[in-house]
Amino acid sequence: MSRYSKLFFTMLVVAVCGCQNYDELSKNQNVLTSAPPSLILPGVIEHMNNENAWSGKQGSMSAAQFFVSTYDYYGTNNYDQAPFTKGTDNFEYTEVLQNVVQMELEARKGASTDLNPYSALGKFFKAYYFNIMSQKLGDVPLSQALQGANGKTPEYDTQKNVYIQILKWLDEANADLASIIATGNPNCVGSYCKSIAGDEFMGNSLAGWQKIVNTFTLRVLISLSKKENDADLKIKDKFAAIIGNPATYPVMESLEDNLQYKYNASYNNYPKNPTSQGRDAQRENVASAFLNVTTALNDPRTFIAATPAPNEIQAGKSFTDYAAYVGAPAGLSMSDLGNNAQGGKYSFINALRYYADFAGSKAEPAIIIGYPELCFNIAEGLNRGWASGDAEDWYVKGITASMEHFGIVDGSDITVGNNLSTVIYGTVMNISVTDYLNQSSVQYKDGADGLEQILTQKYIAFWQNSNWEAFFNQRRTGVPAFSTGVGNGNGNKIAVRWQYPVAEAATNAKNYNAAVQRQFSGSDDLDGVLWILQ
Repeated sequence: MSRYSKLFFTMLVVAVCGCQNYDELSKNQNVLTSAPPSLILPGVIEHMNNENAWSGKQGSMSAAQFFVSTYDYYGTNNYDQAPFTKGTDNFEYTEVLQNVVQMELEARKGASTDLNPYSALGKFFKAYYFNIMSQKLGDVPLSQALQGANGKTPEYDTQKNVYIQILKWLDEANADLASIIATGNPNCVGSYCKSIAGDEFMGNSLAGWQKIVNTFTLRVLISLSKKENDADLKIKDKFAAIIGNPATYPVMESLEDNLQYKYNASYNNYPKNPTSQGRDAQRENVASAFLNVTTALNDPRTFIAATPAPNEIQAGKSFTDYAAYVGAPAGLSMSDLGNNAQGGKYSFINALRYYADFAGSKAEPAIIIGYPELCFNIAEGLNRGWASGDAEDWYVKGITASMEHFGIVDGSDITVGNNLSTVIYGTVMNISVTDYLNQSSVQYKDGADGLEQILTQKYIAFWQNSNWEAFFNQRRTGVPAFSTGVGNGNGNKIAVRWQYPVAEAATNAKNYNAAVQRQFSGSDDLDGVLWILQ
């Protein structure tokens, strides 16, 4: 994000969403009340890469058991701590949703119609952010939430109704973008009719955004797999329509279509960089949930993610031996994790790749919505029988695309060092993706075994990207197995959901209590099972 985009995103907080800050904001003479949609758009997109979620401590990557903190001063692995518990005044993404609504209002002024590119993207962004909120919380205010002063105490929409609206927004966004791209929007008079500006991610490409909309729709449909027979959601029909009609529903075709975030050394440093290396590189280990999977499959992404465990090297194992890579179980107590990590028993994060510089130039870009996940989502839907097609073909495409995203192709070499980049063990030479795919353990199997393979490979592909999707997918499917125990907190269990904002019980008590009673028998706790998981 440029410094100007960041400035406008910070300043443009227009009071159009139900929250207790409304009166204060409405009186603030310093708050902007108008701005071109091209200046609002970058901040809306930027927020999709929720920076706090990339931390290995209480963020999406630790929740998905990719990283494990092994020193409590720098954070624990408990699921009963932030961000899962109450602690904010407003619903997450309130501010960015305010900006989405304002972007739509400004575009409507300039285009004199709701059929314009910014409004089409506005529908997608609302679907994206409400999806994350509902995945975390369950029922959320939606239909009454974006109404300014009239939405200060909104009712909570049921999770089913939230997803009916999300899928409606996505279908409308696809149709609007298709119409604008095909016709040039001839009935639109004024500015903002045919194109967008300010898009630093997709180069202002409406065709690129249409692919993102439909790729994301498949993510949403897959996330609703436990409701595949719901007559109102029509999940199977919607999935089959997208798969069967690429002209109407174009999706991503390669890594080039990824919506992804690139860090830079000037304004947005890579989260793991030389400043944090001396701390995090010694205090965060790669988790057993990840390494147990990759080492069992002789997966070269092991060398991308991790360093060999010091004890294994000292015992004589080669850095090329998958058995030298040992993950830390997140369920252990912090004292056990700390002692074991300091004793050299666990693998650390690949410092040569992830702590190289402030721009993250050695690391892969951070995918927000990407082609590898799309391949696995299609493979999963086909495996489940939602449409006709070759699940194995999409499964192989997903693995190959994930490897390529991490820079691995046939003939690749990967240099392996220690956790501080002070020792170079050597280079894993001439890696063969073809040989990997030909292993009996990787070759696709039909039925339930094939589904587990798809889910396992999707999990590996989520390493360091796609925000909370790895956690959401594991929660939905149980694949792969996560480590549980005292280190998880929450009664030695992994939390299922986030708690509602603390202020809701006081400022919107009637609707908050009704939602909690309806879903969780009156207890707003971390173990309440969401409707989409039932």
